Amino acid sequence: QVQVMESGGGLVQAGESLRLSCTTSGLRFSHTAMAWFRQAPGREREGVQCIAWNGETSHYTHHDQGRFTISRNNTKDIVYLQMDNLAPADSAMYYCAAGDSYFCPAPYAFTIWGRGTQVTVPS
Repeated sequence: QVQVMESGGGLVQAGESLRLSCTTSGLRFSHTAMAWFRQAPGREREGVQCIAWNGETSHYTHHDQGRFTISRNNTKDIVYLQMDNLAPADSAMYYCAAGDSYFCPAPYAFTIWGRGTQVTVPS
């Protein structure tokens, strides 16, 4: 059974940083594109960034404005989202998702999801 698990969320002040982590099991991690999504209360889930098996990245939103960086370690089967200069608008549940191909698909194509980790940035 494939599992995806996020960690690293929390409450931080505006301008601070967080690094989210996503680990997987039951997945050929090094062959799989991985992505981060987020969903704020009352809003639709939106894709943030995706990283292909070889480290190529894709941006699904412009809202991170260069403040977020996705990376992966295929030896440890882990993907990160480094978030810098956080703002209240970044407050959301952040989800990690696994694709079914080497390269980043359209955001709607992800089928394996974690339960999320909450990021809160008070205004």
